[in-house]
Amino acid sequence: MNNNAVLLIHCPDQSGLVAEVTRFLHERGGNIVRLDEHVDQQLGRFFMRVEWQMDNFEIESKEKIRKIFLERIGHKYDGMYYEVHFMDYVPKMAVFATKASHCLYEIIYRTQSPSENWNVEIPLVISNRDTLRDNVEPFGIPYHYIKVEKDKKEEAEKKQLELLKKHNIDFIVFARYMQIVTDDFISRFPNRIINIHHSFLPAFIGPKPYHSAYERGVKIIGATGHYVTNELDAGPIITQDVQRISHKDGVKDLIRKGRQVEKIVISEAIRLHLERKILVCDNKTVVFD
Repeated sequence: MNNNAVLLIHCPDQSGLVAEVTRFLHERGGNIVRLDEHVDQQLGRFFMRVEWQMDNFEIESKEKIRKIFLERIGHKYDGMYYEVHFMDYVPKMAVFATKASHCLYEIIYRTQSPSENWNVEIPLVISNRDTLRDNVEPFGIPYHYIKVEKDKKEEAEKKQLELLKKHNIDFIVFARYMQIVTDDFISRFPNRIINIHHSFLPAFIGPKPYHSAYERGVKIIGATGHYVTNELDAGPIITQDVQRISHKDGVKDLIRKGRQVEKIVISEAIRLHLERKILVCDNKTVVFD
């Protein structure tokens, strides 16, 4: 946790953007500790992340920072999108799971490990199975089992949304949550639902992708962490990783290696989200790290 603030921007590229933003912060006592920028030449679009210390910043009210930035800079540039985040705020993350425990365990470990330094709270775990209750509650995290029936999905989601609202949840992580959620649910958390899946998609769909991959003799497996959109498994990609496979690896080896890379990828996606290093534009991401 620190007292820094982060400004994220993307807009049509034009001269003077970096100078104007840095001048805005400098003139108000902001000490910039990190600045990253990127220009997408094909889109003609400018992306920027700037982090500064709030200790001596003359605009004390956080809402005023957003308002004054819009008045002084935001309105001057057509099509400018911006976000301001404050790193002393502790986001609340809800974790959804089904039966697989590896991603869920990894998230809980990293949340509770001082060495990871994740600035986040898990107020609850929601699952469509009661399988993992005894694995979660010893960590002091409430576990909510909500059965999801095929013809009563909206009813289950209503209960889930009530819990998310009650706990003031900022974002959600699907830790191998094996349910397709409705468009209405997704619309409540735009670019605030992180999902993990194996990177075989769109090939090897179905409940046993590693078995199918083994039968095809794949030589590489991986995982993809992405934001959830209405198009299944096709949201903006945050991070990916891979592991090589040889003819010596059986199905169990593929599953073990697949789970290992899934844990790494989902953890990295969460970290990047927490550190406000992701900008989404046109179903793609620019990730500053």
